[in-house]
Amino acid sequence: MHRLRVVDVSQFLPGPFAAQMLSDMGADVLKVEPPAGDPMRALNPVTNQRQQAPFHAAVNAGKRVVCVNLKSDDGKQAFLDLIANSDVLLESYRPGVMERLGFDYDSLKTINPGLIYCSLSGYGQFGPLQKRSGHDINYLAMSGGLSVTGAEDKPQPPFPPVADYGGAMQAVIAIQNAIIHRYASGEGCYLDVAMADTMLSWQVFGLIACEESKSTNSSGPKRSGDLLNGGAACYQVYETSDGGFISLGAIEVIFWKNFCAAVARPDWVDRQSEQLPQSQLISEVSTLILTKDRDHWDQLLGAIDCCYHPVLGYEELAAWPQIQERQLLDFNEMSGQLQGVNNPVWQNNQPPKARAPLSEVSIEEALSAWT
Repeated sequence: MHRLRVVDVSQFLPGPFAAQMLSDMGADVLKVEPPAGDPMRALNPVTNQRQQAPFHAAVNAGKRVVCVNLKSDDGKQAFLDLIANSDVLLESYRPGVMERLGFDYDSLKTINPGLIYCSLSGYGQFGPLQKRSGHDINYLAMSGGLSVTGAEDKPQPPFPPVADYGGAMQAVIAIQNAIIHRYASGEGCYLDVAMADTMLSWQVFGLIACEESKSTNSSGPKRSGDLLNGGAACYQVYETSDGGFISLGAIEVIFWKNFCAAVARPDWVDRQSEQLPQSQLISEVSTLILTKDRDHWDQLLGAIDCCYHPVLGYEELAAWPQIQERQLLDFNEMSGQLQGVNNPVWQNNQPPKARAPLSEVSIEEALSAWT
């Protein structure tokens, strides 16, 4: 039996990351790009500079990449030949694009009844917003989650883009479920995965809290006002005297007690249950933490069972003992330069393997490997 064969017709981050996860799990992933290439090749998603950047190579490592003009007759036929010999198709175009090209699910299942066809889009394949453009910030906005994320004065989008990564993971879970079903039935299926839907599915705590507020006459979830988003002293980020930061997640009473004992403030123990937002208590803790640098607090609190960790910058990660031990960061053996982060799963006490660099292949090579 051949390895699971995945045709990845997606661009930017969500679809390619989903396909990369499938590759990490053993799938043979062939990424099909248009003649101009995936736009991610020339986009720096951090600085917004339009130039050749290493991000495309990082999120597509482990795959083979082939250039195919899906609008030409030869390209269409080559693509159909690939689909006839594939197990999964993952695409992330706007709804309607694949249908216009002649590659909708109903058309492709006639040549491959067992095909698992996954469309990963912003708002899904139907509904008033199906063809609206969007990015991570918009899907978070529609889900309600953005409204309670950030400082008190305004919402702030998180980094990295959680809707992109969350949508990718949801697509992989759906594909895995479809593969299990196909083993039992022999049938393929069509999967409609929307990043906005995925973000909505993460909002159950906020939605229930909103419902409860109706019966209690309270304001409901609010930015910097609730337990998990900045309203509690025990679950908070504090600045240190050297401009660093520490995180405290002492939600359970025992962890908060341990923290209070470590900083010699037993009078704070009973105040953990004060009404949110705990502005006064947060201010008092902040004042104390500001008296020492981050290293001081790391030495003190790092030895205490109180759900503590310093806030690390990216430049610190490679030297951090826990990260070194887990062996996820992938460095080029020749240059020593970071080139990616490996699959975050140890199997049978073995660390994840580094991905092979993406390889550019011709359509002839791609077809030969699969036929």
